[in-house]
Amino acid sequence: MKQTKRFRALGSKVDTKKEYTIEEAVARVKETSTAKFVESVDIAVRLGVDPKKADQAVRGTVALPHGIGKEVRVLVLARPPKDEEAKAAGADHAGLAEYIQKIQAGWADIDVIVATPDVMGEVGKLGKVLGPRGLMPNPKSGTVTTDVAKAVKEVKAGKIEFRVDKAGILHASVGKASFEPVALVENIQAFLNTVIRLKPASAKGTYVRSISVSSTMGPGVKIDRAQLGAH
Repeated sequence: MKQTKRFRALGSKVDTKKEYTIEEAVARVKETSTAKFVESVDIAVRLGVDPKKADQAVRGTVALPHGIGKEVRVLVLARPPKDEEAKAAGADHAGLAEYIQKIQAGWADIDVIVATPDVMGEVGKLGKVLGPRGLMPNPKSGTVTTDVAKAVKEVKAGKIEFRVDKAGILHASVGKASFEPVALVENIQAFLNTVIRLKPASAKGTYVRSISVSSTMGPGVKIDRAQLGAH
């Protein structure tokens, strides 16, 4: 891919052969975030796992201490009185039949769906629509629960879900380039600590093989794995 003059100039500020501390990496990312919009800060972690094996398909959730810097739109699929509990907790939408119909008709104005266990039989019918968009509620991620109020508050506060892709890489947004450096550092640390804690017992060799952070339009900056004790 041909690189633009701007991207080459930004790339000169990052040593591609060097692995930086988290603090140094954040400083480089902020320095190279020069787009005309507020860029997201994204992290990519290459893992030494085989995603094809169920016991090595790393997935989980983490509550980022400073959120991701955007309003998360939450739909709760539940019957009364749980739908009212969800609305009181800050859900953008709550209900059941009308929203199932809207989703089937192509409605997609949501970021996270929470559902109560008793409606999953009906929600399951939306699998072909919600699955590819990563919106299917799942007990492992805390989005299938009877405590809808707690789930809504956690998501609104910055709880994110992640899952290793077919290439063995985890991708996630950990904030905005406009965040204070310490906020980005703490979000990245929280994410990496969770990833390390989820290391599968069957994973052999080096678990975390590489870590890179970047702004939406900026170059990748490698993070030194040694400081994580993640070998």
